[in-house]
Amino acid sequence: MKTLVICSGGLDSVTLAYKVAKERELVGLLSFDYGQRHKKETDYAARAGEALGVPHDLIDMRAIGGFLSGSALTDDVDVPDGHYAEENMKVTVVPNRNAIMLAVAFGVAAAKGADAVATAVHGGDHFIYPDCRPGFIDAFQTMQNAALEGYADVTLYTPFVNISKADIVTEGVKAGAPFADTWSCYKGGEQHCGRCGTCVERREAFHLAGVEDPTVYADPDYWKSVVEAH
Repeated sequence: MKTLVICSGGLDSVTLAYKVAKERELVGLLSFDYGQRHKKETDYAARAGEALGVPHDLIDMRAIGGFLSGSALTDDVDVPDGHYAEENMKVTVVPNRNAIMLAVAFGVAAAKGADAVATAVHGGDHFIYPDCRPGFIDAFQTMQNAALEGYADVTLYTPFVNISKADIVTEGVKAGAPFADTWSCYKGGEQHCGRCGTCVERREAFHLAGVEDPTVYADPDYWKSVVEAH
């Protein structure tokens, strides 16, 4: 099945790209620049495309992202430290981000004659991000079936939607994903900060999966106190 993977360059989406390359026909990686402060992650997506021998396309959505204001990922708002399931992490929501990206990706997939679009939403995203939940995924597929009726038949592939990030690490080991060549930190510094929600989640996931974490963190032990307190 010809599959186009939405790849941010993070651990989840790079793992998904390697999984698809192993189990399906990977036709390309698609990334989006929506003005996120951690857009260095797209460089890691480009590396994944090169390693896998498929095209990597970066779609410039900065003009749109400028209107999706109020998020710590796009505006001059501090990225909160702490557990990824804390209420204050909702400041990292970019309104309708996944819906917009998926709509574009489905159009690209249809134009390229692909059979599926894959995205790496997972169970750990459900608390904070409404457009990562199973209900959204099902509704989006229904909408796209209507939008492309008579023109293309594209399915939404979300193999991680009901599993944890630790499970994704396990999947990555099976698929041979290069964990060290992925970027998660929302702060976009020289190293992973080790303190933001996505760094805490990443560090905990490797621990729970029993896999050595190759990531260099500025604060490598912060996650322990946060997880214990949660």
